[in-house]
Amino acid sequence: MSSIKNHVQLIGNVGQEPTVTNLESGKKVVRFSIATNEYYKDAKGEKQTDTNWHTVVAWGKTADIVENYVGKGKEIGIVGKLKTRTYTTDDGNQRYVTEVVADEILLLGSKDDK
Repeated sequence: MSSIKNHVQLIGNVGQEPTVTNLESGKKVVRFSIATNEYYKDAKGEKQTDTNWHTVVAWGKTADIVENYVGKGKEIGIVGKLKTRTYTTDDGNQRYVTEVVADEILLLGSKDDK
C-alpha cells in the first residue's frame, strides 16, 4: 500500500508556458499550471463545468521533457505527489503553497500541439 500514499494522477491542459529555472547547482526546475475540468448537470439539467487549477513542478529529465514538448494549451497527464512548502513574503507574512511534484509526464493530444 505504500505505493499509493501521496500519489497524484491528473489529466488536464497547460494554462501557461512553463517557466524554466537553471539553478546554480546545475539542476533544472520547471513550473507551470494545469487546469482539470469536471462536468456535471445542475438542478435545471444544464451542463456545468468545474475547473480546478494545479501548480506543477518538475525536476531533471522530467523538466527537460516539459521544456521541450509542453506548451500552453497542451493536454498532458501527470503522475506525482503533493508537496506543501512555506515561505515568508517581503512584508513578513507566512504563506503556504501546495504543488504537484511531477515524477512522470504523459504527452496527450496531437503531435502538432505544443
